[in-house]
Formats: sequence, C-alpha cells, structure tokens
Amino acid sequence: MRPPAMLRWAAAALAALLAFAPPSAAFYLPGVAPNDFQKKDQLLVKVNKLTSTKTQLPYSYYSLPFCKPDKIVDSAENLGEVLRGDRIENSPYVFEMREPKMCQIVCRASIDDKQAKELKEKIEDEYRVNMILDNLPLVVPITRQDRDAVVYQGGYHVGVKGQYAGNKEEKSFIHNHLTFLVKYHKDETSELSRIVGFEVKPFSINHQFEGAWNDKNTRLITCDPHASKLVTNSDTPQEVEGGKEIIFTYDVGFEESEVKWASRWDTYLLMTDDQIHWFSIVNSLMIVLFLSGMVAMIMLRTLYRDISRYNQLETEEEAQEETGWKLVHGDVFRPPANSDLLCVCVGTGVQFFGMLLVTMIFAVLGFLSPSNRGGLMTAMLLTWVLMGLFAGYASSRLYKMFKGSEWKSITLRTAFLFPGIAFGIFFILNALIWGEKSSGAVPFTTMFALVLLWFGISVPLVFVGSYLGFKQPAIEAPVKTNKIPRQVPEQAWYMNPAFTILIGGILPFGAVFIELFFILTSIWLHQFYYIFGFLFLVFIILIVTCAEISIVLCYFQLCSEDYTWWWRSYLTSGSSAIYLFLYAGFYFFTKLQITKLVSGILYFGYMLLASFAFCVLTGTIGFAACFWFTRLIYSSVKID
Repeated sequence: MRPPAMLRWAAAALAALLAFAPPSAAFYLPGVAPNDFQKKDQLLVKVNKLTSTKTQLPYSYYSLPFCKPDKIVDSAENLGEVLRGDRIENSPYVFEMREPKMCQIVCRASIDDKQAKELKEKIEDEYRVNMILDNLPLVVPITRQDRDAVVYQGGYHVGVKGQYAGNKEEKSFIHNHLTFLVKYHKDETSELSRIVGFEVKPFSINHQFEGAWNDKNTRLITCDPHASKLVTNSDTPQEVEGGKEIIFTYDVGFEESEVKWASRWDTYLLMTDDQIHWFSIVNSLMIVLFLSGMVAMIMLRTLYRDISRYNQLETEEEAQEETGWKLVHGDVFRPPANSDLLCVCVGTGVQFFGMLLVTMIFAVLGFLSPSNRGGLMTAMLLTWVLMGLFAGYASSRLYKMFKGSEWKSITLRTAFLFPGIAFGIFFILNALIWGEKSSGAVPFTTMFALVLLWFGISVPLVFVGSYLGFKQPAIEAPVKTNKIPRQVPEQAWYMNPAFTILIGGILPFGAVFIELFFILTSIWLHQFYYIFGFLFLVFIILIVTCAEISIVLCYFQLCSEDYTWWWRSYLTSGSSAIYLFLYAGFYFFTKLQITKLVSGILYFGYMLLASFAFCVLTGTIGFAACFWFTRLIYSSVKID
C-alpha cells in the first residue's frame, strides 16, 4: 500500500470513528455555554460512579439498592469518561428552580442479605456517591476547626460505621436523607438564574410513618415540615441489615450567591485540605534553574577553551599527541549496538513529546477544563495517535543515518513496540477490574475503538512518516568514521556506565517530584488538577534539565576517550523514571490507604506504565541534546 493510500485510509478510519461517536449538542468551551433557568424550571440531577480512595475501583450508582427512576437512561460519554470509569445516569431526584422542598420521599426499599452485605462493604471501604447538576459535581462542605474555614469533599459517603450508646459492637449506617443546597446567581435585569453551586449534607435516620404506606404521599413522623420536624442530625440512624426497609428522603434549598457563573469552578479547584506549597515548588525550580545555569556556564567556558586549543595545534608532533574528546573523532559516530531498538525508542519519545506539548498548550488555553469531564484523556489519546507521523519520521531518519535499509521493519517496530506493551498491561489490568465487577472495566466497544485508533490511524501515520523520513538524504556525520574501532581505555570507577546513568537521573526527577505529588494526588485521591500553566513551566524546566545533564555527562565520557555515547545519553536522563517509580512506591505506602491486592496491582501496574513512558520521553530529550552537542563540537574543530 503506497503512503498516499495509507493517508486516505487513516482519514477514512478517523471519519468512521467520529461517525460512531455519541452526538453532541454543541462545541463546549468553558465559560461560553451557561444554562439559564427560570423559576420552577425542572432541574435534573444525574448520578455518577461510586468512588473510593481505598480501593480505586469505581462502581455504578445503581449497583447498590438505591432508589431508581422509572427508566434508567445513560448519558452520552466521551472516550475519556469511559476510560475513567464514569457512568453518568439519570436519577429520581428532580428539583424545581428556586422552589424549596422538605421531607420529599424518594422511595422505600427493602434490602435482602446480599444487598446488605454489599452496602456494608461499600461503607467499610468509604465509598462516596457522586452526583451532577448542570455539569457541577456534588460536594460536601466541611468546616475545619484548625483553620476556621470551609473545605469541600467531592461526593458524600454511602454511610458511616458507628456504635449504639452502651454497645461496643460496630454497626453500619446508611445515609438515607440528603439535604441539598443549590446556589444560584440571579440576573439583575431578568428572572433568569444560573447554577453556581451544588452542595449536600447527608444524614442517617430511621424513618417512621403513620398508618399504611402510600408511596410518596405517606406522612413521616421523623420528617414533617408541617410539624416543624426536620432532619438536622443522625441521632437515630438507619442501620444496614438484611430484611429491613430503608426510606430514602431529601430536602432541597436554594440560596442566592454573589459568585458568577464563570467563577463557579473556583470552589472545586481549591478542594484540597492543604494549600499548594507554592513556595516549596518555586524554591525547587529555582534550585534546578541555578544548577542548570552553572552547568551551562561551565560547559561553555570549558568547550571554548578546548576548541581554541585544538585549533591552535599546528605542528605534526602536537597533532599526534591529541587527547580528550578530539582523540575519538574517528569512532564517535560509529553506529551503536542494537541501533534498531534505539531508533524505535527515539521515535516513540518524539511521539510522546509531541503529545504532551500539544495537549499542554490546549490545557493552558482552557480547552481542557475539569468541567469537560474526560476531555484531557481524550485529547491525549487522539494527539498520541496523530503524532505517529512524527514518530515514524524520526525513527526512519536515524535508522538511515545508521546505514539501515529495511525501513518497513523499523516502521513496524515503532508502530507496535510501546503501544503493544501498553495495551498488554492495560488489557491485564482491565481483566482484573472485570473480575471485581467494577464500572471501571472498559467495555468491549471502547476496546474496539482503541484498537481502531491504533491500527486504523496511528499505524498508517507511522508508515507515512517513515516513508517521508527515509526519502530524505541521510544525516551526514561531521567527521569520518574509522573502519577499525579503537579500544576504549579502562575507565575510572566514577565513569562506570551504571553509576553515571543512575546519577544522571536524579536532577530531572528533582525538577518534577514536587509537582508529581500533586499529580498523583489528583489521580489517586480523586481531586481536581488545573494548574496547567505551572505544569507547562515544569515541563520546560524538565526539558532543559534532561538536556544539560545528558550533555555534561556525555562530555565527561568523551573526554575519557569513551565513544560509546549513544545509548548512555538516552539512559542518563531516562533513568529518572527509576526514581519516579520508587517515589510512586513511597507515595503508595505513606499517602494511600489501599488494602486490597487487586487495587495494589492496579496502582503499581499503571505507575509502571507511566514510568516507562517517562523513561522514553526523558531519554529522547537527553539523546537529542547529546546528538546536537556532539555534531556541534566535532564540526567546530579541524580534523586532519
């Protein structure tokens, strides 16, 4: 198949994928599409997945014996939402705008022993119920005594564990009464209002009623607005026990707010219990910048002196006494061992770099707001697929420089090596999630869409990129390579490859480890992350740090007359992934409360995949910097 035909096939596959995608009412840009409500307009509350930081396994809301509407309707979800485990459905909770209601009965549910066991397990694992109103997630306001401030927790707990007075036996109690508060901003010139807040206070109460049960017209003794009897505490809680009936009720109140619609997400973006340690982060970045500046200054002064000295060698006797990095000029561009694998790794790294750069630019511009659930993951997947063009181009250009001739072989390996490993790990982890009957398990249709993205778009684009790259003239080395490789002299202990590689990864990891803490917190503790501007700055710092540490150690290596720099330049900065994985282990044991084996396997499986990706990215940055550096210095001196 010729490359133009491949390109047409990729375009057709993308069109087919978009055709199968769920229809969207309009393009949504944060801050541009508010919904206006008049008084008594219907407000539909949607339910999302049940989440727990202790298990990391999401479940569908209706997997527990909660009240159901007449017909459960799934909301259209994008690819990112499905991969996140979101399951957004309608609910029996229906409000009317600015119409407070008290003691509204949702339903009376009778639970059997199996359902009681499931409820107790979810309460034990501290699962939270997530709801959505007008695209705003539900939060629970919590007053912190030490700061005299209100912080917000995403979703409310299914229930709590406690003891009856005078009894040491611990029981499980369900939150069956919800007191909702809808905050709205009213337009000064009209009666229209916009929702700017959605809060809840959950209570557990053992409801009692008069006479015979008559669905929603039954009058409750424990919650009666006519008798000024409202639920304000959980003094008489509803115990979870098989064979018992649970009455679910709710109140809804409305409160006018000064917060404008464009600022309504500020509450959610400041949900963490602790303020972000800006000083610590900036201080860390300043140290990295300072070290990088020193390294750059030393390198420029030392190199300038070397090049001047080498170019002043005039006599034949002086020329024969070459030392340092000039001595290995005839071997420095000799193709390394496993050069094909290096080409594949560099091509994959270019693909990662392009994906992160484009995604972060869109995130900084506000296109990937948290209000656009799943948008970030969807954007990353689509960008990764489209960047296959550059992956193929980079790998084939390097492959041709190494005198390779089988460009189709290197193309296939570039298209399948990393995605194949990632898909294999993902498939195994997804099978474990299926075994737990979690809603986080990716359905077959989504798995098919991922395979279609891979084989239908990414692979053809890698082939097109490789074809274009291989048609270009081969990259010429600035010096000729000797036919017979020279022997590498015995190196000092501190120039041992393993030692320099491990030392080289410390500085790049130091540039990102504080920011890494907040990223891990947002992923595993289910908090919002939206400081993409700062993340972009950290990304730039990471690039500079990887490049400079690789160049410095490469220079020292060449000065020691060791010309095998290709793989070492890649692994020097790529070794930062080792520290990332070790830090992930430290975070697991110090910050998370995961107890289930499957949840632990999921955590370390995904972090292993993330560390592998980080190695490919940072390794490629270090390699590219060293490649530029060696070409620069050897083209700057006179070689006889």
